[in-house]
Amino acid sequence: MDDNIFARLQGYAQQFQANGARQFQSDNAAASAFIAQQFLDNPPEPLPNERPLKSVPVDTWSPSSWRTKPIKQEVSYTDPSAVTSALSQLSHLPPIVTPTEIHKLKSSLRDVALGKAFLLQGGDCAELFSYCSDSPIDAKIKLLLQMSLVLIWGANKPVVRIARMAGQYAKPRSSPTETVNGATVLSFRGDILNGFEPAARDLDPGRLVQAYFHSAATLNYVRAQLASGIADLHNPLDWGLGHVRDPALQERYQRIVSSITDSLRFMRTVGVDTGAGLQTVELFTSHEGLVLEYEEALTRRLRRPAGYPASFATDDARVDSDENAIDGEAEGDAKAFYNTSAHFLWIGDRTRQLEGAHVEYFRGLENPIGIKVGPSMKALELVELLDIVNPQKEIGKVTLITRYGQDKVETMLPGHIEAVKASGHVVVWQCDPMHGNTRSTPTGIKTRHFSSIFSELSSALKIHKLHGSFLGGVHLELTGDAVTECIGGSEGLVEEDLSLNYTTFCDPRLNEKQALELAFLVAGHYRGENVVLRRDSRAGRE
Repeated sequence: MDDNIFARLQGYAQQFQANGARQFQSDNAAASAFIAQQFLDNPPEPLPNERPLKSVPVDTWSPSSWRTKPIKQEVSYTDPSAVTSALSQLSHLPPIVTPTEIHKLKSSLRDVALGKAFLLQGGDCAELFSYCSDSPIDAKIKLLLQMSLVLIWGANKPVVRIARMAGQYAKPRSSPTETVNGATVLSFRGDILNGFEPAARDLDPGRLVQAYFHSAATLNYVRAQLASGIADLHNPLDWGLGHVRDPALQERYQRIVSSITDSLRFMRTVGVDTGAGLQTVELFTSHEGLVLEYEEALTRRLRRPAGYPASFATDDARVDSDENAIDGEAEGDAKAFYNTSAHFLWIGDRTRQLEGAHVEYFRGLENPIGIKVGPSMKALELVELLDIVNPQKEIGKVTLITRYGQDKVETMLPGHIEAVKASGHVVVWQCDPMHGNTRSTPTGIKTRHFSSIFSELSSALKIHKLHGSFLGGVHLELTGDAVTECIGGSEGLVEEDLSLNYTTFCDPRLNEKQALELAFLVAGHYRGENVVLRRDSRAGRE
């Protein structure tokens, strides 16, 4: 026994002898209880050079406990009664996703964390309600499918697909207001809160309910399309590479396409293409968990599906003890708290404060979660954050989404990798090469350079290998449409081309050709190809 603890117990024994020995002479159990209670209720002053024992607080987490914490990116509505009405309506609507789907994703992300699979996550920067339409949804599904096929070929691993879709309606902003045409208006914070047009900038609680129905309709259509064969590999895919101006790159990409199509043709020939794995895919949804009022209303305490282990981090005993052990069921079949608005949510780099509301909310979820890790993140802070949101160190529970920028990745990433390794946490490492590489043109248009995006991603792949780790996935802002928002790539887009089809309402996205090209380049890395992007003298073109 620790000497300090022994000294304390000795002191209580002396108190017992002085004050209550006669009372318990014939009852040893009562005597022991007396000493134990004294130890708990009236601890003496710490002995010299003794560190006070850390108390273990009763965990009072609930879907609303975030309201007791300081919050960043706060939403301040002017009509509280309208907010209450909207949240009440949301709390009675059915879940958008199910616990079974969530646990399937958790199982897949465990494989990613262990190096058995690769994670592809992509979609719009700020999803709009108007994107809830068949054409843009189909375009994103097909693009993610093609990219995943290229990555499967390159990494020789299964690919887990998560779309930034069916809920990515909120965006953090650096300032609550901005100037538009000489007038100061509220910043556009995503369709879930206000509209893009200056006249629609007032925060509208009714948009919370609209966000639910647009998310549900989008995911309903995704499920229907997947069930109807949109991802069936028996169907021919459009691999058009006419945009690739560099003959050497075009030849390299064509070899990859030929290899993929030959493999599919071979499977059809020998008759091994009849399984469901070639007829459909799993596609999960995700968004940044920014508007906590919305997320709370869609957080439900639901039964864990049979066959999936319980998460110790959300053990039911923490909420109301034995009440959740329903009808003598096994621990793994008890209930847990699920965010039912999406399969996967992440905490943004601006809302990851250790004592903040967003971390408080996220720590109680059964869902797998992501954390954006930027250059301001300290290594010890990162470990503390992991300990808070994943105290039981569940493998693959947390995805660390690094977003440093091409100039800072080699300085920041090594320290973060080593700190996490030393902590014992086994996470999914994912590179977001988009957000740290945003810049503005001389005319004030936000853009990203394809070579900068690939540079950060390439550096991340190499750094992980050098440190005995591995990059588990990529996180991209992309669209299946032919937009002109990021410059560079094999299309040779330059700054003068941005005005051709610049449609984003927030940050610039890779178009379908640029996104597919990035997948080709990552696949080439895994195949041992050394890819160097050349720059054109005109506006920094590759």
